[in-house]
Amino acid sequence: MVEETFKYAATPEDAETATAAWADIQTCREVYNHALTQEYRPRPDYNKPSYREMQNKLTGPTGWKKRWPEWKNVYSKCLQMAIRRIKQSETVLESLQDRGYDVGRLKWKPPREFRSIVYNQSGFDVDHNTDRTDHAIVNFSKIGDFHLTYHRPLPDDGEITQIILKKEKTGDWSVSIVVEYDPDYPEKPPVEDIDPVDTVGIDLGITKFIHDSDGRSFKSLDEQRDRDRIERRHRNLSRKTYDSNNWKTARRKLAQAYDRLQNRREDYREKLANEYTTRYDAVFLEDMDVKAMTENGGNSRNIASMSWRETIQAFKRHGKKNGCHVIEVPPEGTTKRCSQCGCETDKPLWVREHSCPACGFEADRDYNAALEIKRLGLEQLGVEAQTMTVGQGMAESTPVETVLPGKTETEVSNVSPKRVVEPGSPCLKEPPKAASRQG
Repeated sequence: MVEETFKYAATPEDAETATAAWADIQTCREVYNHALTQEYRPRPDYNKPSYREMQNKLTGPTGWKKRWPEWKNVYSKCLQMAIRRIKQSETVLESLQDRGYDVGRLKWKPPREFRSIVYNQSGFDVDHNTDRTDHAIVNFSKIGDFHLTYHRPLPDDGEITQIILKKEKTGDWSVSIVVEYDPDYPEKPPVEDIDPVDTVGIDLGITKFIHDSDGRSFKSLDEQRDRDRIERRHRNLSRKTYDSNNWKTARRKLAQAYDRLQNRREDYREKLANEYTTRYDAVFLEDMDVKAMTENGGNSRNIASMSWRETIQAFKRHGKKNGCHVIEVPPEGTTKRCSQCGCETDKPLWVREHSCPACGFEADRDYNAALEIKRLGLEQLGVEAQTMTVGQGMAESTPVETVLPGKTETEVSNVSPKRVVEPGSPCLKEPPKAASRQG
């Protein structure tokens, strides 16, 4: 059994429904803030209250609902889930702290930072048999109906465990349905049956988002137009009077610009992950410490925009769905080490070609790294393979047959993002400063 979240764009039935939904969200915010500031934070770290202890304070002769009767207007499960967020956030902070992050404490939530309400197990009804294409209706207890753009059907044998209704910063509504079901995923091939030819090593970079051991490279998305749009809207927002109607409109437009950029990044990496895990039996990636890389400065903005950790997670998700092994290998030395003889050579960032002084092997820097990642991945997976032999000059410029997302086949080694993103998406040139960055 797996638990998967299906997210849909939603539209309230009418203005009254939208008003009721936002009012209930803000009531849940009040419950969260009260439980956090009055019950959770005053207690010492070694004796924090449990979820059930705080939940029990909602009811009873002296409970919070007696003190604030308006809280009874919200479905009871939603109030309980608002309290549960405290314990869930506590778990997240502990996880970040274990990974070396400097975390603070849970904070009081203002209205713009608490934008969702959670229905757990009951209080909702999903109707997808509305006789309309790509349409479904969700009824929320004590709120009303929301119409969904039902572009992706729920599993027939799935059990809905919870639904999240959220008002995005753009002003739009979304509904996320969490379903528990038994997926019909293909089995991953046994290690002993894997042919090294059906595996691939991937080097993640900046100017080239992906360069693999078969010679293909996919350029990074050009985000200059999106970044220019964000900067313009930031300037426009700064000129408005705070909290005026014009300021709120400008803030929504800024949120839409950020949302567009985030959607483009997610669409790109999801399509690439699906393509690779469908085509190969095993995919090998570097286990990169993105946090440490961004802290070094100098190139942190470009590194953060690549979303390498999210890309690796996307490969793992699609690997489960498509029956593909996704293995992370140690990144140390993959750029310096020759994939043919193992000799290490220091390379400044501006050196984009690998030329081994020991064996004479010459190739694109990223291509050599991808070959080394594949070798390490095969060793880690336990696949026996003969020593890879790559002749002189078989670098990035060597044409190979490429199957691209969107069912497009062509012979190409350097693939532009426009061959990956959805039709109609803008594909511009990489800003000049990116050419000097590390791949």
